[in-house]
Amino acid sequence: MRHAIITGGAGFIGSHLVDLLLAEGGWRVTVIDNFDPFYSRAVKEANIENHKTDPHFRFVEGSILDDSALDDVFIDPVEIVVHIAAKAGVRPSIADPIGYHRTNVTGTLKLLERARHGGVKHFVLASSSSVYGVDPNVPWKEKERGIQPISPYAATKLACEQFAQVYARLHGMKVTALRFFTVYGPRQRPDLAIHQFFRKIDGGTPIQQFGDGGTRRDYTYVADIVSGVRGAMDRSQGDAFEIYNLGNSDTITLRELISSIEAELGKSAKIDRQPEQPGDVPQTFADVSKAGAHFGYKPTTSIRAGLSLFHQWFVASCSAVR
Repeated sequence: MRHAIITGGAGFIGSHLVDLLLAEGGWRVTVIDNFDPFYSRAVKEANIENHKTDPHFRFVEGSILDDSALDDVFIDPVEIVVHIAAKAGVRPSIADPIGYHRTNVTGTLKLLERARHGGVKHFVLASSSSVYGVDPNVPWKEKERGIQPISPYAATKLACEQFAQVYARLHGMKVTALRFFTVYGPRQRPDLAIHQFFRKIDGGTPIQQFGDGGTRRDYTYVADIVSGVRGAMDRSQGDAFEIYNLGNSDTITLRELISSIEAELGKSAKIDRQPEQPGDVPQTFADVSKAGAHFGYKPTTSIRAGLSLFHQWFVASCSAVR
């Protein structure tokens, strides 16, 4: 069987990827996750509850900065590492840049070293659309040069890409960096916009709207992202190091998003208007043609369909809590 390590595999995107690999068959999956207290441990525990009964699933609780935890993770030969674990969020990174650098950059470097010495064939890195900063040349293409991140979080992700490129060149590792664009769907972190807006609008409490509502995002449904990650895991085209955008290749404004959620819930939002926040970019917009050409990536979930699917999960998860 093929053996994959998924870092952050109890989180939002990671747990969906584990679902896919175990359902596909032919995989042994080792997950490492430290249940970072950024949000409730119980949420992540629920994400992997069904995985624990699968004989091909193994879980290691620990940090990617912890050498003893990594010893446990890399105890068996590994074909591929999918590195999703990270301290996430633009605004929190401004308050804790050193912590973000330590986890995101040093943690990635430690994993690259382990992968190199362990003979890992392919290292897949979860990066972010945040690296593009305020680049006005949309839709964004991977070949853009001179991009300038505007938050510590984005800077750490760009640094991770650069270290990964160095390892591909120095050590002949196959490395794939995937720039995710505003992922949403079932199991989404409770602090992120769509989840937070559903919860607050449904409960009749005000939502915060930063700026005039004109910022645009390329919201991408989690099943499309995971499909892209799975395709990238088996990519045969391109060089040893490649970067790919994984987005929906469509954008909507914050005002349009709020209006769509209101329509989905059948309720009106109470809006608390706030100034624009430092580190927030005015727009994101992915050109996904390279991923399509190299491994068949093709997002299929519209924002309307995705919000409906999220709503179904939201109702079910609220019922489970009750």
